Amino acid sequence: MAKVFEMGANFEDGWSSDNKSKPSKTVDLEIRSPNKHQLYCAKEKRRGKIVTIVKPFYLHRNDLQLLMREVKKKLGTGGTVKEDSLEFQGDIPKQVQKHLESMGYPFKN
Repeated sequence: MAKVFEMGANFEDGWSSDNKSKPSKTVDLEIRSPNKHQLYCAKEKRRGKIVTIVKPFYLHRNDLQLLMREVKKKLGTGGTVKEDSLEFQGDIPKQVQKHLESMGYPFKN
């Protein structure tokens, strides 16, 4: 017999109030030292402007934010931290790569 949803139904019987439930993201964050990273740069055009993206980082969120703050200050540009990546304003992949390599983060060739 098919179940019919009624007002005041007990949700413990397998009902869900949201028919578009999203699967939970399982974040498997393995913290690595700077020399164990294999980073790469990518460029995207967003709203007519270029964004330089560097990823993947295997660091805690706070350490990633500190790294971002230091690189932004050194390069004199804006940017943000998104999940496991750093996003910089502008077309500056060479400068970002040079600075991160000087800090011990290697890039893929």
